[in-house]
Amino acid sequence: NEDLADELGAIIQYVVNSARAPGPFRPQLSQFFQAEVADEQVHAQFLANKICSLGGTPTTTPRPVPLPDGNRAMLEEVVAAERRATASYVQRARDAEAYGDKGLVVQIEDFIRDESSHVEETERILRDWPL
Repeated sequence: NEDLADELGAIIQYVVNSARAPGPFRPQLSQFFQAEVADEQVHAQFLANKICSLGGTPTTTPRPVPLPDGNRAMLEEVVAAERRATASYVQRARDAEAYGDKGLVVQIEDFIRDESSHVEETERILRDWPL
């Protein structure tokens, strides 16, 4: 449920950042943030389904979402959140391996790839754009 709360928070973070992005790069950043929502929704749906299949009840409470001011601060918070998600999924993959669920391991490794890609893309934006 912690990972689901993180994904729900990520959806909120991207939706709100998309609306709040200021300045001349707003159209590009808004589109960037909106494009990330779909990946996070897929992750959240998978996690909710897995929680139910294991007999649990999916959380409806997202992790707290900070509201940093300015494009750079928003992007830096995205990098921090995606790094936390990556670390969490690395641990979850270990847990699934110990549990003996290879299918779950593979799915979580796909999530790790997605989150790592989000970090790399966001770091490039931070490095290459005069925000």
